[in-house]
Amino acid sequence: MGKFKHLQIRREKAVEYLMLNRPDVRNAFNEELIAELTAWAAETGQDAHLRAVVISGAGPAFCAGGDLTWMTKMATYSHEENIRDATSAARMFAAIDTLPMPVIARVHGAAMGGGAGLAAVADIAVAEAGAMFAFTEVKLGLLPALIAPYVLAKIGQSAARELFLTGRRFTAERALQIGLVHAVVASAGELDAAVQRYLDDVLGSGRDAIAAAKKLIRQIANKPPDEIAPLTVEALATQRASAEAQERMKAFLTRK
Repeated sequence: MGKFKHLQIRREKAVEYLMLNRPDVRNAFNEELIAELTAWAAETGQDAHLRAVVISGAGPAFCAGGDLTWMTKMATYSHEENIRDATSAARMFAAIDTLPMPVIARVHGAAMGGGAGLAAVADIAVAEAGAMFAFTEVKLGLLPALIAPYVLAKIGQSAARELFLTGRRFTAERALQIGLVHAVVASAGELDAAVQRYLDDVLGSGRDAIAAAKKLIRQIANKPPDEIAPLTVEALATQRASAEAQERMKAFLTRK
C-alpha cells in the first residue's frame, strides 16, 4: 500500500500495523494526514479478513496533535472554511472509531491534543511509562471539541473538566488511572510485547462477536437499562444463532 504519503502500513496475517509517518513534526495532523487516515479507515473497514489494527507513530512521538503550519493557516480561514476543515477531522475520528475490528494504540513519547484523542478513539491503548499526554487546545485558545465525545467516554466528566480546562500535561500513569490507556509498560522496548498480549486475546475470540460487541457499546452507552433492554436482547439472540457462536460454543462444550 504505497498510495499513502504519511502512513506506513504493514500486514502480518490478520493484523494490520499502521504507523503515522511524519516524524519530523512528531506525526502531527494536517489536512493530508487526516484525509489519508479517513481513506485508510474506509478501506480497512471493508476488509473481512482483518482481525485487528495497531496504530503507532514513527520517530520520537506517537502524535503531537495539530501541525503548526496547518494551524497557522486556520487563522485565515472563513467560518465556512473552518466548518469544512473541522468536519473532515471529525469524520476521520468517527471512521476510526467505527471500525468493526479492535484498534490498539501503541503510544510512546508525546500524545498531545488530537494525538491524545487518537488514543481515546482506540479500543485499547498501551503506553510506555515515559509517554506524556495533554489536551492542550485551551493553551492556544481552542477547544478539544472534535475529540471530546471519545475522550469523555473514556475518562468521564471529572477528569475532563480538570484536563480540558487546564491543558496541563499528565503522565502515562495518570492516563492509566483515568482510563485513557489500559496498560503501561516500563519502556518503549516492552510495548510490542504488551500489544501482542492483547492481540493474542483478540485473535483467540470470535471476529463477528467482537464487531457486534463494539457496535453494541456505541449503541447503549449512557442510556438507561430499560431503554436499551430490547436492543441488548436482540443483539444476544442474533449472535447466539450465528454460525460463529454455534461453532465456538460447540468446541468449548466438547473439549476435554
